[in-house]
Amino acid sequence: MAASVSPTNTESNNGIENLIAARNSLKLSLEKSKALGLALEKAGSRLEEINQRLPSLAAAIRPIRADKDALVAVGGHINRAVGPAAAVLKVFDAVHGLEKSLLSDPRNELPGYLSVLKRLEEALRFLGDNCGLAIQWLEDIVEYLEDNRVADERYILNLKKSLKSLRELQNDGERAHLDGGLLDAALDILENEFRRLLTEHSVPLPMSSPSLGEQACIAPSALPVTVIQKLHAILGRLIANKRLEKCISIYVEVRGSNVRASLQALDLDYLEISVSEFNDVQRIEGYIAQWGKHLEFAVKHLFEAEYKLCNDVFERIGPDVWMGCFAKIAAQAGILAFLQFGKTVTESKKDPIKLLKLLDIFASLNKLRLDFNRLFGGAACAEIQNLTRDLIKRVIEGAAEIFWELRFQVELQRKSSPPPDGNVPRVVSFLTDYCNKLLGENYKPILTQVLVIHRSWKREKFQERLLLDEILNVIKAVELNLETWMKAFEDPTLSCLFGMNSHWHLYKHLKGTKLGDLLGESWLREHEHSKEYYATVFLKESWGKLPSHLSRENLILFSGGRATARDLVKKRLKAFNEAFDEMYKKQSEWVISEGDLREKTCQLMVQAVVPVYRSYMQNYGPLVEQDASSSKYSKYTVHALENMLLSLFQPRPVRYGTFKGRSPGGKLEVDLRRTTSSVV
Repeated sequence: MAASVSPTNTESNNGIENLIAARNSLKLSLEKSKALGLALEKAGSRLEEINQRLPSLAAAIRPIRADKDALVAVGGHINRAVGPAAAVLKVFDAVHGLEKSLLSDPRNELPGYLSVLKRLEEALRFLGDNCGLAIQWLEDIVEYLEDNRVADERYILNLKKSLKSLRELQNDGERAHLDGGLLDAALDILENEFRRLLTEHSVPLPMSSPSLGEQACIAPSALPVTVIQKLHAILGRLIANKRLEKCISIYVEVRGSNVRASLQALDLDYLEISVSEFNDVQRIEGYIAQWGKHLEFAVKHLFEAEYKLCNDVFERIGPDVWMGCFAKIAAQAGILAFLQFGKTVTESKKDPIKLLKLLDIFASLNKLRLDFNRLFGGAACAEIQNLTRDLIKRVIEGAAEIFWELRFQVELQRKSSPPPDGNVPRVVSFLTDYCNKLLGENYKPILTQVLVIHRSWKREKFQERLLLDEILNVIKAVELNLETWMKAFEDPTLSCLFGMNSHWHLYKHLKGTKLGDLLGESWLREHEHSKEYYATVFLKESWGKLPSHLSRENLILFSGGRATARDLVKKRLKAFNEAFDEMYKKQSEWVISEGDLREKTCQLMVQAVVPVYRSYMQNYGPLVEQDASSSKYSKYTVHALENMLLSLFQPRPVRYGTFKGRSPGGKLEVDLRRTTSSVV
């Protein structure tokens, strides 16, 4: 039977359940309280943090004194102003991203380097075009803030100061403010690459001096096409950045030094000679010959090559640029020194040799006339043109002046004393050779051209006969000088020797020459006959008189008259010896410079004296040979006498002066003095 549930048990169960529920509720409340406590603890620290930040936030928003609607309205304006500024900042970042590439060596990848550089230029152009606009928009929004009183005055003032500084930096035009100097650094690197390409491919010519030899036909090799293309590419970027003058300066420096190095092998120190360093043109005569060869080589090979290369490198820029560049190279490399040397020669003292050297200079310049006009004809070469024209003018005027004065200077020599040794005056031999040179193929065409130009400046015509007649006048003046000098000798025998020497010299040295042909055969024969005449008179009036001392009169040998004959022989031999010694001593100082004339004259003297002396000594010598004083009378053997006669008239070493200009009067002075002659 089921047990019945009592009310007491039921109440007991309900109480336990309530107790458990209360416990659980209390436990839940405790947990919530704990969680709330933790939350409050965390909230306290956050509130403390907020409390600490509130002053700075309050300070930050303090300048903004506007209601919500005003702030919403200004937001759009601010966004429109900040957009361009942000774009500018983005480009700034891109510029700095190019720095590593642009500061590297471009030699290995020049096209890539130039491409990056072009990007930098484009970026800088963007910055240059937009920085001002961005600043303007920022200035506009600041003005808006100020007008609408959105911010306080101090805040607005600070913004204005910042924008003013940006505007000043933008207005001063300094590109470095945009890229930190990156573009300038890249352009400097490009200039160095331009210099490197030129330097590594500019090699001086290996030359030898003075003949130049085969190397005179070798022109400097042009720069390789690839190098010229690289130079063009570099020039494009440098010119775009206004660095053309620096490029030209580098080019002139490198190529000019290359030409100078090529010329140094020619030993051109003589170009620096000044007028004060030499007294007359003869001292630098050898240099003048070198000057013509060196100038021709420099113009036709070195400067010609530089002219073409300047055109190849700078042709895209224009003729004024590359011709100006070439003019600077030519001037720095030494063309002005060549022209100055020619001017120095024209300023030296006047003498006949100078005329020949001036004609040499004119011939060299005339030979290069077309080259000079082509290479140095531009406006950039004005200095070279002026110096060249001045040099040509000086050469023509100086040569013409010396030529037309020559006859008068020969006439001035007439008052001088003749050579005391009877030899041909040096001035005579010089003038005959000199006039032959003027009539020769080397000088006559040049002299004719010079005289034609000189007379054309005076608006006068020139005919070739004028030149020939003037040379004939010079020779006539020489002849008249010889006649005058012959009369100046006190000793008629020496006068004859002088006449014989002079006439034979004219005949021998002019026969078969240009001057001899001009003078004519009859003129030459006349001098040949004059030589024969004076030779005959000379022999007759000197050595031809000696045999008369060896008379055989009253020398009949018989037994009773032997002593008398001996005395006569002694007397006559003594007279012969005295006359011979006197004549030999006197004529030992005389000279016959022409070997054939000297030999013939001595042979005639031997023929006139020796046979008579030999016969006399054979017949009458024994009369005195046994005498104790025989050496006084039998003084010479036949052989010794002959040798003495054959040894006469030998030329002696002499010192010669030079032709000098008479500076006080500006006249030409022929001064070819010898140590033994007054006239030369």
